[in-house]
Amino acid sequence: MNVERVEDLVRQLLAEIGENPDREGLLRTPHRVAKAFEFLTSGYRMRLEDVINGAVFESAANNMIIVRDIEVYSLCEHHMLPFFGRCHVGYIASKQVLGVSKIARIVDLHARRLQIQERLTADIAREIMTVTKAEGIGVVMECRHLCMMMRGVEKQNSVLTTSSVLGSFHRDNATRTEFLNLIDRHIA
Repeated sequence: MNVERVEDLVRQLLAEIGENPDREGLLRTPHRVAKAFEFLTSGYRMRLEDVINGAVFESAANNMIIVRDIEVYSLCEHHMLPFFGRCHVGYIASKQVLGVSKIARIVDLHARRLQIQERLTADIAREIMTVTKAEGIGVVMECRHLCMMMRGVEKQNSVLTTSSVLGSFHRDNATRTEFLNLIDRHIA
């Protein structure tokens, strides 16, 4: 990303909305916004292979593996406003497991792009299913969207819940139900 170009665009935006980009409080704003967008869109510049870094391990495990309450922060592709919440991922291993921190890193890889939550949920499920060759996977995401809270309908308490289930989580109602029951437990 060309940080200097983004800084210039932010200066232009500030002027266009009626602000003075040269006033004291805004002098460094273009730089800060450019650096923030560089971080918030870093998923475009990340490679899955680098994120996983070889952390797929042979395992005899064939049980359900769940990581709950992964914090998610992303930007809505329609208004470029943040949405944020929690992501729950569960999969049934088939001879391979993924290093647990890599699940959260895969979530971040996809969340740090302009997104819609529906696609984000499906992308995470597909990516982890492919990497682990899992028997099945479920991903549930619950997020609040500032594009609904700050503008438009201005609904402060709405939460969008999306899910993607693949493999045995899609085919087998008992597997899907077990996953949903386990992520619903509030165990510390």
